[in-house]
Parts: sequence; structure tokens; C-alpha cells
Amino acid sequence: MIELDRVRKLYGEIVAVNDLSLTVRAGELVVLLGESGCGKTTTLKLINRLIEPTSGSVSIAGRSTTDVPGHQLRRGIGYCFQETGLFPHMSVGKNVAVTLDLLGWGDADQERRVAEMLRLVGLEPETFAGRQPSELSGGQRQRVGIARALAASPDILLMDEPFGALDPLTRHQLQRSFQKLRGSLELTAVFVTHDMVEALLLGDRIAVMDRGQLVQLGTPHQLLAEPATDYVVRLMETPRRQAEQVDALIAGDSTS
Repeated sequence: MIELDRVRKLYGEIVAVNDLSLTVRAGELVVLLGESGCGKTTTLKLINRLIEPTSGSVSIAGRSTTDVPGHQLRRGIGYCFQETGLFPHMSVGKNVAVTLDLLGWGDADQERRVAEMLRLVGLEPETFAGRQPSELSGGQRQRVGIARALAASPDILLMDEPFGALDPLTRHQLQRSFQKLRGSLELTAVFVTHDMVEALLLGDRIAVMDRGQLVQLGTPHQLLAEPATDYVVRLMETPRRQAEQVDALIAGDSTS
């Protein structure tokens, strides 16, 4: 379980996150949803101590994150983001094994784990482990990023718009693959996106943020049926309007 209690983050006089209290239950995927600059990525980095809160506290499984050295904390938390951050001078296999190497795994154990992780994300290790990141498609690089994030068997996975730079078909395929993967591994995950449809399809609950504040937390159905603020109403209008337009096209009505 992840718990943020009245967390605030200031950059000078700029308030990036303001009095945020949020609990992510074990095995749950919570989506942080909102426009650029609303505090989503800052919140993600506060969880794994890439940045420190100005005030408030963050705890994982009932233990304050400040009780654990930052580098040690991060080794137990998978982190995956849009550009994947693969090391261009390392092979795919070496990229996946980065955290395992830091944890002192032996070569044979690393090789077995890398093969297991690549298969888990739909990449055959015989074909892909020896390749360089530059030889992969965007979707393949993203799969490698997910494999690396999961290699050390973390209980928590943080994802910062991981599919945002992909074409729609690849993005949809990876969303479906990720959902199956998360269910089988029982991961606790926090997923950042500004895409309303992606949030509705992936999240167990969605935390809508606006200018650093949490304005509504609920299931996808609750956000659609009972939006708490005008801002949430406007956010939910987009997927509704898109669905209506697609329905009209299916019905052969080109005037909608």
C-alpha cells in the first residue's frame, strides 16, 4: 500500500503539489489524470524519492520512505516512463539486467531472469536479448522498458505516460498486454497519463489533478456518472463525445 499524507511540493513560490492525500491499495492501479503541469509526474517522483516533499509524508506498506535510503528504495520500485530511458550502448539483455546487476545477481541468474522477463512482455530472448535499442521499434523499446522495470520483482510499479509516444495500434496492444501482465503479477501500480480514454480503460480508480490538487478520486464509472467539479465534467466530455461520434459513424450518420 502507498500512502501520501498532506504532501506539498514547492519550487520557490510555485506550488507543484498542494496538500495531496492519496492511498493506493495493494494490487490496485491508480491513474493520475490531468493536463500538463498539474502535478502528476511530480507526485510519481515523490513516491520513489526522486524528489523530496516540502511537507507531508509518503509511506509504503506502513513505513515512511524517508526511513530507507533513496537508492535502496528505488531498487524495490519499478519505474517506467515514456522515452523508456534505455542505455543506447547496452544490449537489450544488459538493459533489462541493470537493476539485477546492482543487486549483485550472478551472471547465470541474470541471464535466466532476462529471458523470463523478455518472454513475459512478448519478446523472444533468442531474438532480442543481443540487439541494441536502436534496432527496435518504439513498441519493442517500450516492452523492454517494462521488462527492466519488472526484472527485480518489485511490488510497486510507477509508470509515467509509458505509451504516449506510440502509434494508436501499438499503444492499444501494449495497454492490453499490460493489463494482463498486471493481473497475473498482482502489481500495485500508479500510472500517469493525460489521455482520458486510457485512464478510463486502465484504472481501477482515477485521481484527477488540477493545478497541484486532487479534485476527485473514484472509479471510471464514478467519474463519468458523478463528476465532482466543472473541470472533471470537461475532462469526461472528451471520451463521451468521441464515443458518440464513433457510434454515429457506425450508424452511417456523417452529420454528427
